[in-house]
Amino acid sequence: MTETQIEQRVRKAGLRPTRQRIALAELLFDKGDRHLSAEELHEEAQAAGVAVSLATVYNALHQFTDAGLLRILAVEGARTYFDTNTSDHHHFFVEDENRLVDIDSGTVALHNLPEPPEGMEIANVDVIVRLRRKRR
Repeated sequence: MTETQIEQRVRKAGLRPTRQRIALAELLFDKGDRHLSAEELHEEAQAAGVAVSLATVYNALHQFTDAGLLRILAVEGARTYFDTNTSDHHHFFVEDENRLVDIDSGTVALHNLPEPPEGMEIANVDVIVRLRRKRR
């Protein structure tokens, strides 16, 4: 994506295209579908010469999520990942690598979901299948 396309995507999501938002969006969306923690994006930004604090990265990621540009996935208690693929899909979590991998759509079937409370609707269901190397 060009910087202009990134700027248009940010604007269309209802966010002001600040220099830092555009720089972070370029890092997020220029490499296809991916799963990143705030710390990983911060490291990428620093390596690319983008001067942003970790707090700014967290703020931008949450703003992108609220605007529908990202999906948030809580995998570990304190470990949160942001997914650039916002379609309904599920994940494998490779424990010894702290890595998320998309599960092909259509391979997981969910049945008998509970009825949501009055006035509520199910927004999304995230299935995370945890993987580890076989023990010998």
